[in-house]
Amino acid sequence: LEVALKIIKNIERYREAALSEVDVLERINSLDEEKTFACVRMLDWFDHHGHICIVFELLGLSTYDFLKENGFMPFSLNQIRCMADQIFRAVQFLHRNKLTHTDLKPENILFVDSNYDMKYNFKMKRDERTLKRLDVKVVDFGNATYDHEHHTSVVSTRHYRAPEVILELGWNQACDVWSLGCILIEFYLGLTLFQTHDSKEHLAMMERVLGPIPAHLLQKTRKRRYVHHDKLDWDEHSSAGRYVRKHCKPLKQYMSSKTPDHELLFDLLQKMMEYDSSKRITLEQAIGHPFFNPIRKERK
Repeated sequence: LEVALKIIKNIERYREAALSEVDVLERINSLDEEKTFACVRMLDWFDHHGHICIVFELLGLSTYDFLKENGFMPFSLNQIRCMADQIFRAVQFLHRNKLTHTDLKPENILFVDSNYDMKYNFKMKRDERTLKRLDVKVVDFGNATYDHEHHTSVVSTRHYRAPEVILELGWNQACDVWSLGCILIEFYLGLTLFQTHDSKEHLAMMERVLGPIPAHLLQKTRKRRYVHHDKLDWDEHSSAGRYVRKHCKPLKQYMSSKTPDHELLFDLLQKMMEYDSSKRITLEQAIGHPFFNPIRKERK
């Protein structure tokens, strides 16, 4: 039996996250005896001289590593639909069980088997890797948080962080939905949508892609340096402002085709990247979105 072994540094905060991950994995694995949902399976864990070691089923490359090794060639719409269906169901399973993952990103979505065929793409004049199987699993539950637990003010890896987290307005399951929206567009483009290391610049990028942040959210934030007269305090003509204009554009302009299935994906993305987390689509609603109709037809 081939397994993956995750060995944690013998440092208190890493140890705590690891023990929390063990607790979450034991719980969600036991709630899914039938292995219906695409969450990684923990096989065992032990403490080796203060290093927590977690034994997992062996999986393939992460979606990020596959994109990287494939020269950041985007996934096709059908591939995205198939992967999104599995990921949404897995994360919705967490949400139903009062958990928020908080750190969803392409690095934390792994192919079960990343074997591929090489095909030559005449249009792009290069070899291309085509996956044989699109089964994926969600991994890394070290930051997963129960509804009743303390919610730390900052969660998620920057590029996938929801606006309510940046503005420190409090967060819940909806922050996972935002992250998943960022992941889907990354699968579609092959590149990270919000490529930045600064929170104010990140908010400016959001505005460039998604339009202005509603005043009622900016009024509520305690991060006063982000706001000026109920608007984002941002100079479009600074060098940072020019960088944002150059690197981002309104969401619909990223569409590589105007066919109905692309329109449906972008309609879904728009609903997942709603600024107001109380109005943002839930995963239950997202799974029912017409973008997934072809999968529902298959299941019949």
